[in-house]
Amino acid sequence: MGKKKTGSIGLRKSDLERTVIDFFQENPAITFPLKGICKQLHLRTSQAKMLLVDVLEGLLVDDFVKEQPRGYYTLNMPSQVMTGIFHRKANGKNTFEPEDGGEPILVAERNSLHAMDGDTVQVTLLARRKHHVREAAVTEILKRSDKTFVGTLQVQRGYAYLLTEDRTLANDIFIPKEFLKKGQTGDKAVVRIVEWPDRAKNPIGKVVDILGKTGENNAEMHAILAEYGLPYVYPAAVEKAAEKLTPGITDEEVARRLDMRDVLTFTIDPADAKDFDDALSIRELKKGLWEVGVHIADVSHYVKEGSIIDKEAYKRATSVYLVDRTVPMLPERLCNFICSLRPDEDKLTYSVIFHLNEKAEVKYWNLAHTVTRSDRRFTYEEVQKVLEDHNEASEEDYKAPGDSAPLPAPDSIGAKPAENFAEPLIILNRMAKILRQKRFAGGAVDFDRCEVRFNIDNDGHPTGVYFKVAKDANKLIEEFMLLANRTVAESIGKVPKNQKPKVLPYRIHENPDPQKLLNLADFVKKFGHKLRTTGNRQDISRNLNHLLSDIKGKREQNVIEMITLKAMMKAKYSVHNCGHYGLAFDYYTHFTSPIRRYPDLMVHRLLTRYAEGGRTVSPVKYEEYCEHCSDMEQTAASAERASIKYKQVEFMGEHLGETFQGTISSVTEFGIYVEIDENKCEGMIPLRDLEGDYYEFDEKNYCLRGRRYHHQYNLGDSVKVQVSRADLYRKQLDFKLIQPN
Repeated sequence: MGKKKTGSIGLRKSDLERTVIDFFQENPAITFPLKGICKQLHLRTSQAKMLLVDVLEGLLVDDFVKEQPRGYYTLNMPSQVMTGIFHRKANGKNTFEPEDGGEPILVAERNSLHAMDGDTVQVTLLARRKHHVREAAVTEILKRSDKTFVGTLQVQRGYAYLLTEDRTLANDIFIPKEFLKKGQTGDKAVVRIVEWPDRAKNPIGKVVDILGKTGENNAEMHAILAEYGLPYVYPAAVEKAAEKLTPGITDEEVARRLDMRDVLTFTIDPADAKDFDDALSIRELKKGLWEVGVHIADVSHYVKEGSIIDKEAYKRATSVYLVDRTVPMLPERLCNFICSLRPDEDKLTYSVIFHLNEKAEVKYWNLAHTVTRSDRRFTYEEVQKVLEDHNEASEEDYKAPGDSAPLPAPDSIGAKPAENFAEPLIILNRMAKILRQKRFAGGAVDFDRCEVRFNIDNDGHPTGVYFKVAKDANKLIEEFMLLANRTVAESIGKVPKNQKPKVLPYRIHENPDPQKLLNLADFVKKFGHKLRTTGNRQDISRNLNHLLSDIKGKREQNVIEMITLKAMMKAKYSVHNCGHYGLAFDYYTHFTSPIRRYPDLMVHRLLTRYAEGGRTVSPVKYEEYCEHCSDMEQTAASAERASIKYKQVEFMGEHLGETFQGTISSVTEFGIYVEIDENKCEGMIPLRDLEGDYYEFDEKNYCLRGRRYHHQYNLGDSVKVQVSRADLYRKQLDFKLIQPN
């Protein structure tokens, strides 16, 4: 690889472009960092380096070079024929995602061969037109995706249509009468496309399931699950397999375990919870030294790898929490009965047992399969009341709004009064506060946000809104779960130098994107706040925490918190550990919720395997598992948001014509979104309804700006709105602007 001689003085762009082209053609198989190219071409001045960046950007647009990963460049040698995934868009601007992970390529509707979203296809690259993006044409559909569509049936005499709001499909689906499955007009249905003839405008579909009448709560919740490809019923064969399982707490099984049934143990969960997958135990070993056990349901004892129950659990990967229901990962017999750590019942558990002093320092810990017995089932509200009654709660807890009236915990009725457990609860709370303080001192970021919750009547109709705020009772449990998760991750990941750690699914959270942090710093200036984005990880985290603390209780709090979250990377699962930025942990995993998360079940199995001297597992295989679990987690979160949005629209449908004070929560090229201050319900004011000027979208500054009179609508502005429309079919609220502030 010979070095090019260019020099930097009097360098012209056309000359440098020719030199760069020659350079890459001479080194077709090598990927160079930007600094490496500067060094090879002897570009020493800032002006020459900036010119190189300009040249590279032009070559990227022309597809001569490709950037992968960011800041690294190599010669682009694409094949004319490629295989990958087709992504359909309702606007006809479909894209093709190459299987090698390259940049998406445009596929116009006329070149789509009627491929559906998620299909595996073969494409041919089209000749590049000057000043146009690269395009491809689908030549063959290799594998159809299993995607179904959800919508409302419109039945005619001999046929029907499925009216769907799916954003990947511009046309309604035609359904012949023989494929209708007795569906009627107004039914919510799940449909699979079976054919799309070349000359036909509409695809032909077949009804898979009738969910019920449009507008019925059960039908709508099932429709949301089906829309995201999530199951809304449990397979009968899996339920049957679960029914055959027994608790199996025999004398022989107890003898194989550490028996902790005589240690004070309890669960703390939401009032409506049924799957209690974690418990805490506490006893004094000597003055100033406490044994604290974090006990987790031993799901892996019952769900054997490769079994029918395990395969279904892996497919689901997580429980899904909609507004009015939980769709469990495991069959009800397991999650609510056999594995659930219900009070006054012996249970098989997997435990991390700590010896902690009064400074919450871990003096010793061990991991053990145990048998435990919960002495009481607490709700968060019960524990919080004990802490507040003894002046042990944080100062902000006394000021924070309460949840709706807590439901009585069925398992607590007739149990000893919560006050009888005040001393152990206070000791654990004090330790949790110290652990939390250490975590933030170490660089953790405080992202505590209130959550919107609905009071739901027996018909699933929302009757009111309340806000769920994390108080000390919640944080008590959180800190001990974090401690257990971090400890078991370190036990596998931290190994002596020159020794390779065994494979484990980690919960990772990468550092925030520097450019997004700079954009955040520019944004918060408008509200009079400062954010320094330089320094090490701890410095940046500390600055973020200062910002989040400064905005507490101010009108811009919600907006800045939202933009700050957008600047963060998404947490995910991976066997390739890079630490957890938000928690400021170098090693972190999920161990504490195997009833509702499949990664925790994987971790339990691997910890048991390694404790018994087993060899490490395939990192490639487990990375695939991690990617699947991460994808399902995001899908479940999207379904949860959709159910909340549906209930918001349903709730606000009772308030048509009423006016509310709100805050602009999002600004887009087609309008502004406003969140009502008193109930957090969000609706849109379309751009066409903003009168008095022609508005242009300023993406960088999150605002709409009038071209003639320069009036602005900014993110965070306070406005008064009227509820003008509540469209349940589209899950959309429309507002009318009454008065901008």
